[in-house]
This record gives sequence, structure tokens and C-alpha cells, in this order.
Amino acid sequence: MRKIPLSQLGINHRGSVCEIGCGEPLASRLSDMGICTEDEITPLYRSPFGSPTAYYIKDCIIALRKRDARNISVLTEQNSDE
Repeated sequence: MRKIPLSQLGINHRGSVCEIGCGEPLASRLSDMGICTEDEITPLYRSPFGSPTAYYIKDCIIALRKRDARNISVLTEQNSDE
């Protein structure tokens, strides 16, 4: 397992949220959307310009901007060359 920013997680690769490192307003908004530590999250689609990305978490699909996804760390078994 390795720790990477959510923004670097490859499409259709699962990760487990391990850290949300941002200010309180954004952390509260992410919590309201269902993003909490130890939750499984999977990027499904990325816009042609790289932001936003649609993520599957807790039977829902949410969109996050790349700058917000950089503040979320995930543990993954994804290889570094994928």
C-alpha cells in the first residue's frame, strides 16, 4: 500500500481515504458529501481538461475539482506506472 493524493489515483482504481488535509470549511463540505477517513473511493471519469473528476463513494457519484482532490490522501495498491 502506498499513500498518494486522490487527484493522482487512476481511473477505476480504488483507494481508501486516509487523510483529509485542508481547512475547516472544505473539510466540512467534504464530510457533508460523504468523504470520511477509511471510506473506499474510486475515480470514474475525468474531464478532458483534468478537472473536475467524478468519484464513486458510498453508492453515490460526486465531482471534485483537482485542487480539492489534492488535499485528500488515499491508500492504494495502484502501481506507480499506471
